[in-house]
Amino acid sequence: MAHVMENETIWADRDDVTEALDALPGLDEQHSPKTNVEDCEASVGLYYASQGLAEALRSVATSQLWNLMGFSLPISSIFSSKSSSLESSDMNCEENEVKRADATEVNAQQEETYVAKFESEYINSSVPLYQEYWMRSVKKDLHRAQNTGLSELVASVRRHGLKTPPPPLSPTSVLSPPGLHAKPYALWQELPQVECLLKSLSAQEIQLQEAMFELIVSEASYQKSLVVALNVYQCSAELKQILSRVQHHVLFSNLKDVCRVSERILQDLESHLRQDLVMSRVGDIVLNHQQDFQQVYVPYITNMMYQEALITQLLQGNKKFPLILKKLEKDPQCQRQTLKSFLILPFQRITRMTLLLENILKRAKGVYLNVSNLMEAIEAVRKIVEECDRSVEQMKRTELLVCLDKLVDFGNVKSIPLITRGRHLIQEGTLKQQIVGGDNRVSVVSRKDVYIHLFNDLLLLSVRSGHRFVVQDHALFPDNVRVEEIKTILGLPAESLLLHLPKNHNRSSTALILAARTR
Repeated sequence: MAHVMENETIWADRDDVTEALDALPGLDEQHSPKTNVEDCEASVGLYYASQGLAEALRSVATSQLWNLMGFSLPISSIFSSKSSSLESSDMNCEENEVKRADATEVNAQQEETYVAKFESEYINSSVPLYQEYWMRSVKKDLHRAQNTGLSELVASVRRHGLKTPPPPLSPTSVLSPPGLHAKPYALWQELPQVECLLKSLSAQEIQLQEAMFELIVSEASYQKSLVVALNVYQCSAELKQILSRVQHHVLFSNLKDVCRVSERILQDLESHLRQDLVMSRVGDIVLNHQQDFQQVYVPYITNMMYQEALITQLLQGNKKFPLILKKLEKDPQCQRQTLKSFLILPFQRITRMTLLLENILKRAKGVYLNVSNLMEAIEAVRKIVEECDRSVEQMKRTELLVCLDKLVDFGNVKSIPLITRGRHLIQEGTLKQQIVGGDNRVSVVSRKDVYIHLFNDLLLLSVRSGHRFVVQDHALFPDNVRVEEIKTILGLPAESLLLHLPKNHNRSSTALILAARTR
C-alpha cells in the first residue's frame, strides 16, 4: 500500500503525533453533551462537530457539577442512586439494617458540638460570617480593577510634573477591611492599646498594620463560619439519620481538622499582636503553619468534587435531604447561608490568604518596619494552592479512567489494565478508516468508523457498540505509533493520514488510513 502513496516525513515524536491528530477537523455531532449524573457513559465519547480531537476531549471533560468552582468530575459508582436513596421501598434488608444501626447510634449518643479551645481577645461574636466578608472582598477587588486605569492615569500625570502634590494620607483615611464592620474591633488603630502609638507612626505604617490586622479579623470571621458549619450541619442528628457513614464522611470530609488549624493560626496571630502591638512577624507565623495547611487543605479541596457530586445526587434522589437542609439553613447561626456556601469556605480561604499576604507586602514597601519572611510565606501558600490544583486534576483523570474502564470491551484482543498510575487521556474521538483497493490505481472500497482513545502512554482503536467500545487494536504510545501525512491522492479525502503501528497488541505490524469524519 505504501508504495503507491506519496508521503512526507514520519512523525515519531509524541507531540508531533498529537498535532497530526489535532489537525483533523469535521467530527460529527452524534451525541449531544450530557450532564446526567446517573450515566457514566456521559463522561466519555461525546464530541462536537467541526472540532479536532483535542477540542473533543476538552468538551468531554467539561461538565456542570459545580459552576462556582469550575470543577468537573464523573460520578463515582459509590454515589449510585440506589445507595443514596433512603426511601424504604428502594432499600434492601442490608440497607435497612444500616439505617437502623445509624439511627440507634444517633439516638444513643448526644452529638458533641464543636467548642473552640481559643476565643479571640480582639474580635467578638458580632464579626460577620466569612461568606459575607468574602463576597464584599471580591466586590471590592472588582471595583478596584475597574478603576485601575483611572488611577494609573492620575499617577502618570503627577509623575510628569504636576506641581500640586497628592494629599498626604492620614490615619483616618485608612479604611476598614472589606466586609468587616463588626465592633470591636474592625481596625487596628481602634484598639485601645494602640491609641498611644498612633502619633508616632506614619500613615503608611498604619496602613501596613491594618493590612496585617485584616489577616487576624478575617481569620476570626472564617473561624466563626467553620464552627457554624460543624455545629449546625455536620453535627445534625437529622442528617446523620438519612446519610450512611460513607456519605456523611464524603460530605464533610476533614472539615473539623481544617477548623482546628484555623483556630491555631488565629491564636498565634493574636498572641503576636498581644506581645507586639506593632506587628512584624505574620510571615513567620504563616510559615510555621505551612505543614498544617498542606495536611488539611489538599485532601479537603480534592474531596470537594465528590462533595458536590453527592449533594447533587441527594437533592435528586432523596426527598428528605432538601427538606432538612432548608430547616438547617433557617437556624439563626447560619444566617440563611446554604450548606454549599459553608463547604466551599476552605477553598475560598486558602486562595484569599495569598491576596492578603500580597497586600501586606505591598503596604510594606517604603516602610522602615521589616516584615520578616513575607515573600516566603506567599510562596508557601501558592505552592499549597498549586498542589491542590494538581491533586484535583489527578483525581479527575483517575475518575475518568474508572468510568472508561467500565465501557471498554477488549473482546478477542489481548486485554491490558486500563487504570494504571500516571496514565491519563489526552484525546478521543471518531475518525473514518479508508479501506482501499485496486490494482493499477488507488480507490476507496469502503469506510468504517474507528474510535480513538489516545492516552499519554497508550493508543486504543475501537468500534462503538451502543455505549461500549469494542477494542480492535492497541499499541504503546509513542514508542509504537507512527503517523505519516498523505498528500492528496485521487479517491482519498483531504487531510488523510497513515497510522502505522510497528508493534500492536499481538506484536505484529499494521497500518490503516484515517481521515476526518464528514457529515
